[in-house]
Amino acid sequence: MRVNGHVEPMQQPETVIEHPANRQRRARVFESFVLIASAAFIALAVTAHFSPYFPVDLVVTRAVQSHESPALDVIMRLVSWIGFIPQVDLFVIIPITGLFVAGLRWEATAAAFAALGEILGVLIKLVVVRPRPAGNLVHVFSQVSTMSFPSGHVLMATAYCGFLAFLAYTLLKPSWIRTTILILVGLLIVLMGPSRIYLGHHWFSDVMGAYVFGSLWLALTMRFYRWGKPKFFRTQPVAPEPTPS
Repeated sequence: MRVNGHVEPMQQPETVIEHPANRQRRARVFESFVLIASAAFIALAVTAHFSPYFPVDLVVTRAVQSHESPALDVIMRLVSWIGFIPQVDLFVIIPITGLFVAGLRWEATAAAFAALGEILGVLIKLVVVRPRPAGNLVHVFSQVSTMSFPSGHVLMATAYCGFLAFLAYTLLKPSWIRTTILILVGLLIVLMGPSRIYLGHHWFSDVMGAYVFGSLWLALTMRFYRWGKPKFFRTQPVAPEPTPS
């Protein structure tokens, strides 16, 4: 820039260096969350293995289904419909492909990592082998043949959609587009659990176990993303990380 006949050097953006104490504090919080969430999920999974349902499951399901109405039927069915094959596959593939094509290769990789949580959920189902809610106990809108704990719909919504919300918040500037994405994704996460209970496809404990495991996988995905972004694909068209000095 030329000022009063001479050229001044352009100011470079300051690189914010995080204090080591702050990094250590964040690490302790993350480790504590992982330990607590893991212990809670394991305890719930072991208990679910020996019990087809808990008393609270019946209470919650009957309370949720007591609000049955045509309008609520449509909403709950639509929310759950998103989590079934083949639409869930498109819901995963399209955003990942879009990120990759936009040049956000590491974001696409981390999003794929987030989606892997559902595969782990399927493996856990095979170990816990908990049956679905029975029609003689609650209203079952349609029969599902797979095991019940944890809910794959809720796990995917929490881990994968949660990471998409994280990317939208961190990569997009404040705008109506970002706000709309966050609201839609947030509603999907919040409503997925009640929809599975309302339809009689899962018990309350199945849903809560999925929320816990999904939150744990989301935290691990975010750690994976933050670990790899300074190392891979540093030059990106949107919100690049500052290169470490």
